Amino acid sequence: MDNNLKHFFGSLRDHIGNIVNLNEHIDTDKASQYIRSNIEFKGPNAYILAFAIVIASVGLNTNSIPVIIGAMLISPLMGPIFGIGYGLGTNDTAFIKTAFKNLLIMVVISILASSIYFLVSPLELENPTELLARTNPTIYDVLIALFGGFAGIIEISRKDKGTVISGVAIATALMPPLCTAGFGLASGSLKYFAGAMYLFFINSIFIAIATFLTVKYLKFPMATFTDPARKKRVSRWVAALTIIIVAPSVYSAVIMIRENNFNHTAKEFIAENKEMARSYIYDYDIYSHSKPPKLELFIAGEALGQDQLSSLYRSAHDFGLTDDQLIITQRAATDQNEMTDRVAIQSIYERSDQEIQKREQIISDMRKELQAYQAKELPYEQITNELIAQYPSLSDVTLTRGYSISTDSLGRTEEIIIILKAGRTISQENMEKLRKWLTVRLDFENVKLLQQ
Repeated sequence: MDNNLKHFFGSLRDHIGNIVNLNEHIDTDKASQYIRSNIEFKGPNAYILAFAIVIASVGLNTNSIPVIIGAMLISPLMGPIFGIGYGLGTNDTAFIKTAFKNLLIMVVISILASSIYFLVSPLELENPTELLARTNPTIYDVLIALFGGFAGIIEISRKDKGTVISGVAIATALMPPLCTAGFGLASGSLKYFAGAMYLFFINSIFIAIATFLTVKYLKFPMATFTDPARKKRVSRWVAALTIIIVAPSVYSAVIMIRENNFNHTAKEFIAENKEMARSYIYDYDIYSHSKPPKLELFIAGEALGQDQLSSLYRSAHDFGLTDDQLIITQRAATDQNEMTDRVAIQSIYERSDQEIQKREQIISDMRKELQAYQAKELPYEQITNELIAQYPSLSDVTLTRGYSISTDSLGRTEEIIIILKAGRTISQENMEKLRKWLTVRLDFENVKLLQQ
């Protein structure tokens, strides 16, 4: 039994190892050439960047998601970012400087060009949701950038290229935040500019970190140095630069997780305590950037008494909120005496509204029942005239709706029953033709035709 188990787990380990093995599918030399050829900012890349800036700015200005996605796909910004991560992983300081310089030029041009566009654009949106979405990064943006970077560098290193790079470009979104930063400059909004640049910084750094780690793992060829002392200095410089890049990113990720956790806790607490007797929370503000983070509640209705305040603070403690994190503002609340007349009048209006709504609902139900009844009403006179036109010998026509009841299951089947009375007998063949014609004419399949 032990040998069988060992054999099973050994086979499973070998199978999993075969699945996750990358060596057979990776070509580091071609990947290095690809990365080196895509960091330069000249020739076609300069034009493509200009086109991507215009497309992304128009997409953000018009709230058009497909247009924004198009700008993400054609933007050349990802090349230098992969280049920085590659340079860190291979200890190539000259390449890092070149990639960083080109990325900086691209960023400055993108921000300035989008600022000019938004300054001259006559279109103003009341609710620019796509712009707002690029000003408040969350921990999910960190995860998207990190794993998008892993997917991107593995795709670049793969022998048979696919469409992963396009997906990474859409998921990690580098061009839209820069254009949003340009909008912030054009509109004089520091909040928009800072939030968008923060998102771009997160995306760029974590893509570079993922590239650095993958390059190390796949053992890309390291930069060669003839001077051992210079090699040692470069290694130290790259290590220091790596720490400088990674440390703030880890710190920002931790801060972001804390802020998201506080936001989630605050909203759960508000949902739990939304209504309190004759008082309710009509609005709130979450100050997640303050130390400690704070939650301000705006109370309307009857002013909270000491017992209610104590109960609210106890509930806050249950959610992990301390007294100094909870701010209760009751400017819209009034005391009980002032509320008496208002509550009485409000209750009268509420009862009146409820009565009106009930009557409207009854009328609506009756109207639906009438429409259903009218829809089932048979065109008796018209059908009779049409039957007489086909069989002038008819002396009497009976049309009715009914149900056929099964004696076994007591189930019922709706039918239209038509009884004909004529001076002479209608043949069975003609009766069947009439029945088929009536099913089409009445748009009802279950027609029973009888002859008296």
